Amino acid sequence: MRKLLLLFLLCIFHTYYSQADCATALAVCGNSNITYNPIGYGDVKEMVNSGSCIDSSGEHNSIWYKITIATGGTLTFDLLPTNPDADYDWAIFGPNVNCGSLGAPIRCNAATVIGPGPATGLNMTSTLLSAAGGSSTPYCRYLDVLPGQSYYLFIDNWVSSTSSTTAPFSLTWGGTATLASPFTDPTIQIYPFIPPGVAAANPADPREVVICSPTALFDFSILSGGIVNGNQNFSVSYHLSQNDALAGINPITAPRTVNTTTTYYYSINYTDPTSPTNPLNKCKQVGKFKFKDGTITVKNATLTQCNNNNAGTALFDLTTADVFGGTNVVTKKYYHTMSDLNAGINEITNPLSFVSAEGVIYVKVISEFGCSAIAQITLKFYPVVPVNEVTLRSCFIETNPSTALFNLTNAAVTTQQTPLPIKKYYPSVADAISQTNEILNASNYIAPNGVVYVRVSNAQGCYSIAKITLIVIQPVYSSILKDQTICAEDQTILDAGPGFKSYEWSTGATTQTIKAGIGVYWVKLKTGDCITTQAVKVLPSEQPVVSGIDIASNTITVSVIGGTPPYKYSMDNIIWQDSNVFKNLARGDHKVMVKDAYDCDPIEVVVVVPNLVNVITPNADGINDVIDYSALGNKQNLIMNIYDRYGSKIFQADKLNGYKWDGTQAGRRVPTGTYWYSVTWNENDKKNTPIKFTGWVLVKNRE
Repeated sequence: MRKLLLLFLLCIFHTYYSQADCATALAVCGNSNITYNPIGYGDVKEMVNSGSCIDSSGEHNSIWYKITIATGGTLTFDLLPTNPDADYDWAIFGPNVNCGSLGAPIRCNAATVIGPGPATGLNMTSTLLSAAGGSSTPYCRYLDVLPGQSYYLFIDNWVSSTSSTTAPFSLTWGGTATLASPFTDPTIQIYPFIPPGVAAANPADPREVVICSPTALFDFSILSGGIVNGNQNFSVSYHLSQNDALAGINPITAPRTVNTTTTYYYSINYTDPTSPTNPLNKCKQVGKFKFKDGTITVKNATLTQCNNNNAGTALFDLTTADVFGGTNVVTKKYYHTMSDLNAGINEITNPLSFVSAEGVIYVKVISEFGCSAIAQITLKFYPVVPVNEVTLRSCFIETNPSTALFNLTNAAVTTQQTPLPIKKYYPSVADAISQTNEILNASNYIAPNGVVYVRVSNAQGCYSIAKITLIVIQPVYSSILKDQTICAEDQTILDAGPGFKSYEWSTGATTQTIKAGIGVYWVKLKTGDCITTQAVKVLPSEQPVVSGIDIASNTITVSVIGGTPPYKYSMDNIIWQDSNVFKNLARGDHKVMVKDAYDCDPIEVVVVVPNLVNVITPNADGINDVIDYSALGNKQNLIMNIYDRYGSKIFQADKLNGYKWDGTQAGRRVPTGTYWYSVTWNENDKKNTPIKFTGWVLVKNRE
């Protein structure tokens, strides 16, 4: 049973390390450095009885490489163990040999070289072609190689009972020749391969692939497209060790849970589509990476804004919500509901100026690495600024009664006291919202009936708009105080009427009534807090004027204008009559008095009733020779006109002829007959009353 178990373990060991045989040799691709840690010798010990310098020692921990020459020249290499106590031997076969018939090596070195520094290899100075075991010469002579040639390189980490140090080696190529590689041929690798992940904080550390959930299964294949970068005929496999990556064994083929401490390896493989046996098909380019936890942590946030003017909505800048405390966030996407977020539909496209009622918004925070988390943003309103409509009443301005002076700051539009709100006044709601056309003289604002609006803002800058109705208190006048007309010599009672708070007359009186003569008065009538100044006139009545008096024989007729009819007439200021005609008057002076409906002191006119002359006999006998009215010569504008029976004026007696007529016309005697005459003058009173006296006269002339 024990032998069976040993055989089973040995088979597993040889299977695991079968890449250590010539037939499964790893391809050396290009002149890039190689690092490897050979363990075991594979399935076949090709070096036993091979005629090489390491014939007697066999194989211990070995690896085979196949080298293909791209450009000819010299070829050297340095084989350096990472542990100076490790002892490496090597042999080169070729050119152009097969694993089944390798023949003797063309270079071989089994020298025992232990200590620091390059241990063994080919260089340009050595002349040795082979160094057997126990030799102290680590280097052999370089190779002259030609394009297209291929060689096999066997490397073995020799161990014995006295020396059992195993350690990886580093293989560095030199010389003028270049080794074939699909990774250096621009016709094969057109684009650069892109290592996965991002550079670590320490550039010497493996690159880091960010994962959004350390507990989730990771599918390594999602990295392949980015690594290959569009190059055809390349594939990528993933491994847990560098040796596996170099050998192309034990690939990670299924999603698995990963961690942030393990180093993972990827192997880029080339496959020639035209030649499956092309040695370049075994070329591999290996890299390493780690995983970095890119999980982002978000937190719920609350945004509070103003429900201005109690509109039911506010303007929110969703981007200001403190939902993520880290840096390098690539994107934030906002949604009304979680179902919209999960479906990626109905995204809020205006997060900087989002108008909304109170509620909850969902935000998906996406990092620069594509990791995401979801937070809630609660939208809240600040308390509404309480306002109410107010009416302001103010007394009219006397010079413009349709307007009043208002102190808008007295309008109690809000009950908020602490802290005191800020108030600004505007002529319209639109102005209050846009804060244009502010009323700057709010404490002495002159306006008619109308409205203004006040924007009331609190400490958070939230505002409400209240309406202030402006009412101009109109002047209240006395309805019974009217202008009066009185006789010039009289006085009257001016009565402002009841119902006023106070009275102030221009005379200084503070009573409801005053006694006043002719003149202009005013009274200040107080109603509430408003004072109305009302003017009133006491006018003298218009005196009637005697516009003329006609005298005919012993009758006079008085003509009156002005004043206020009906008129009364008298000649003694005792007996008054309605008729303007006085009859049977004696010759001489008479007084005529007239008054109108106001019954004021009458006007008085003196009237002269002249002596009546009806016959003249102009015969020069000194008796009745002329009509003579020179006795009236003291009157103004005295004129006597003589008319024949046809009404034609034939003579005018005036100051020039002594107010006399001697019965002639143009110096010749008129025929005997009856003639008409009129005597006119103006009395010497204030009104220059015109008087007209008419009569007839018989003229008897001698034939």
